Amino acid sequence: MGKFVYSFSEGSKDMRSLLGGKGANLAEMTRIGLPVPYGFTVTTEACTRYYEENQMIGEDIIGEIYEKLAELEAVTEKKFGDKENPLLVSVRSGSVFSMPGMMDTILNLGLNDETVESLAKLTENDRFAYDSYRRFIQMFGDVVLEIPKSEFDVIFDGQKEKVGAAFDVDLTTDDLKEIIVGYKALVKKAVGRDFPQEPKDQLMEAIKAVFRSWNNDRAILYRKLNRISDKLGTAVNVQSMVFGNMGDTSGTGVAFTRDPATGNNQLYGEFLVNAQGEDVVAGIRTPKPIAEMAEAFPEVYKDFERIAEILEKHYKDMQDMEFTVERGKLFMLQTRAAKRTAVSAIKVAVDMVDEGLIAKETAVERIDPAQIDQLLHPTFDTKAEKTAEVLAKGLPASPGAATGKIYFTASDAEAAVESGEKAILVRQETSPEDLAGMVAAEGILTARGGMTSHAAVVARGMGKCCVAGCSEIIVDESGKTLTIGDDRLEEGDYISLNGSTGTVYRGQIATVQPELSGDFGMIMSWADEIRKLKVRTNADNPKDAAQALAFGAEGIGLCRTEHMFFEEERIPAIRQMILAETEEERRTALAKLLPFQKSDFMGMYEVMEDKPVTIRLLDPPLHEFLPQTEEDTRELAAHTGIPYEKLAQAASELHEFNPMLGHRGCRLAVTYPEIAEMQTRAIMEAAIEVSAEKGVDIVPEIMIPLVGSKAEIADVKATVVKTADACREEAGSQMKYHIGTMIEVPRAALTADEIAEEAEFFSFGTNDLTQMTFGFSRDDTGKLIKEYVDKGILPDDPFQTIDQDGVGLLVQMAVEKGRQTRPNIKLGICGEHGGDPRSIEFCHRTGLDYVSCSPYRVPIARIAAAQAAIKDVEK
Repeated sequence: MGKFVYSFSEGSKDMRSLLGGKGANLAEMTRIGLPVPYGFTVTTEACTRYYEENQMIGEDIIGEIYEKLAELEAVTEKKFGDKENPLLVSVRSGSVFSMPGMMDTILNLGLNDETVESLAKLTENDRFAYDSYRRFIQMFGDVVLEIPKSEFDVIFDGQKEKVGAAFDVDLTTDDLKEIIVGYKALVKKAVGRDFPQEPKDQLMEAIKAVFRSWNNDRAILYRKLNRISDKLGTAVNVQSMVFGNMGDTSGTGVAFTRDPATGNNQLYGEFLVNAQGEDVVAGIRTPKPIAEMAEAFPEVYKDFERIAEILEKHYKDMQDMEFTVERGKLFMLQTRAAKRTAVSAIKVAVDMVDEGLIAKETAVERIDPAQIDQLLHPTFDTKAEKTAEVLAKGLPASPGAATGKIYFTASDAEAAVESGEKAILVRQETSPEDLAGMVAAEGILTARGGMTSHAAVVARGMGKCCVAGCSEIIVDESGKTLTIGDDRLEEGDYISLNGSTGTVYRGQIATVQPELSGDFGMIMSWADEIRKLKVRTNADNPKDAAQALAFGAEGIGLCRTEHMFFEEERIPAIRQMILAETEEERRTALAKLLPFQKSDFMGMYEVMEDKPVTIRLLDPPLHEFLPQTEEDTRELAAHTGIPYEKLAQAASELHEFNPMLGHRGCRLAVTYPEIAEMQTRAIMEAAIEVSAEKGVDIVPEIMIPLVGSKAEIADVKATVVKTADACREEAGSQMKYHIGTMIEVPRAALTADEIAEEAEFFSFGTNDLTQMTFGFSRDDTGKLIKEYVDKGILPDDPFQTIDQDGVGLLVQMAVEKGRQTRPNIKLGICGEHGGDPRSIEFCHRTGLDYVSCSPYRVPIARIAAAQAAIKDVEK
């Protein structure tokens, strides 16, 4: 059998997986000679066995625990349960990863009706002893016996009220004894037995409670949110007690070696005189800034500064430390890598490189890519958000914070903004026709749709806050009301959205604008030195393209031409084209669209200059460009003079039961080659003119969407080549151009070797590829996928993080087959996965040339690509 219990003197920081984070660090501090109260750790493997053996602790493990307990007694010269000099311990959980929501600490374990008297005699402080005992009964009752803390509070607060005590410290020893009697009676009533008096029984019950806490609802949820394995288990740390509540020469506190909010290199934290650890975090008393500890305990403070410096240099990272001062002597209870804001993370990383503590690669590794969002979007004032009333919770579709009045149509939101209001656009779900309102609004809230819905994708592209798929809300767009349970909000009422958490609040919340520091630029430059993957952006207009360039994009991986057709002066021409009954009528309508498309592409090329720009030919089904309601159809009929009946009939004829698998993508260009002709002409003429005007070398990349066979791409490619060559001849230009395709149909991945005979590049459209591989409609299965993830059927939402075993296998197959046929084929990804760190790591391993993502995800992708390259080297 293996070893399941280790003394602090036997471990080190490298034994984290066995001892848990807390145990490993306690052992490490002991190893390097810091003042740590002695103790031992029951390992994560003991926790795993506990669950394997029907939630029982094996006799061999119990034997090891008692051996280490005897060692602890020898080191401290105290005995568990001794009436003369009793040993008291704390019991804390300690998983491999720091997990708020695990079991709370139990202090003063070992106290009973006899040892409390011994403690009073030893310390000559009756009040301290009985205060420690009442705390222990309350903690043990709450954490181990699962009696709600509120029931203990009723007894405690009742005694304070009875004797007129304003503060806890005003209670006398007799008051505390009376509270203890009440606590013990509560325990007996709640669990049907007396409060345990045997210290060893107390200890074993506490250890079991820590193991049980590994699978409490809070811990399970935290692991799910942070993708921590359920199989790791938690360790248990048993440590001899030191007391911060032994009078004015004692105290306790929590501190950071640097400011976790700003990263400034100065001690930051709080402490309390005459208090135990939970008092600092419980808010019962107001802690003092750590700097004031220099006045309360001058010598101790100097020692603490010295130890803080030792720990930071030893771990080469900012530390979060817990400590206790007992009668003028400092003890370290914990150290761990400190949680920090994005601003702090970047400053600390850059400063530590400058100080020679860490290498650039380590600095880049320490940046959480998801945290970068904090730097690019407005956030809510922390204090204001904490006090705000939560109305509902949806999906965090696009990060940021937004406050404004609610409006239910794009036109109403636009009008409100024009009149000086801040608007939140609330829709059942958005469509391309809502684009103008989405641009105008501060944020977007939808009742339907997932993380890759129209609202989510467009909002991320604009850097706009969005909460999608908020199924708790009922949106009545015609009645202009928003109902959440019994609450009903009307047009003009204020709400606030946190797009980073998916939370909807009532009323207005103050926002804070982001600031990018020079340190941010430094970290990003290091990331660029390290990464192998190029990072492009998905952008459909010059404004988004310019924003992406500012964030470090190296080109455009996807320009969706359909988004350009919804502007007011263009939609009539596209509708005229759709309603045309002959090719001649279609060409007449397309001739009206040509100048608009050409102007659009010129704007893109002017911004991007010689950087690659991949332009996708028209992709969505044509019915999306027609009015969706009878009211809008009649309005269009009145505006165009086309009979309502003809419009209604056209809409009916274009209606498809499954339009995402219908007449769209390359199928449009096969049926109506004149559409591909117009778009190719617009691309080539724009590129030729901008190249001549700006003196830059532009190589257009024309992408044919939704190809499923070699014959399909060959058909459309013939149209594109004929038109592009005609444009070159007319302009007397030798401009090169590339023709490629999106791999988004599974058959295209399976026959990629054949398709590569025609395609010069592949761009993996992983949104559609995921949709078709799983058979999930991404706009309709948000709830279903959440249930699948909750039940463990899926590890993640496959529309957010690429499914490496299925969709990923198709990508790998297409990469291999494509390169077999065309070794120099350019390979990229342009689905929403292009901005997801784990998907980016997959793209790096698979050998893609670039990822493409929305502008505000470009910095995230740059960091994630660098981290993927570092991992690759480390392997």
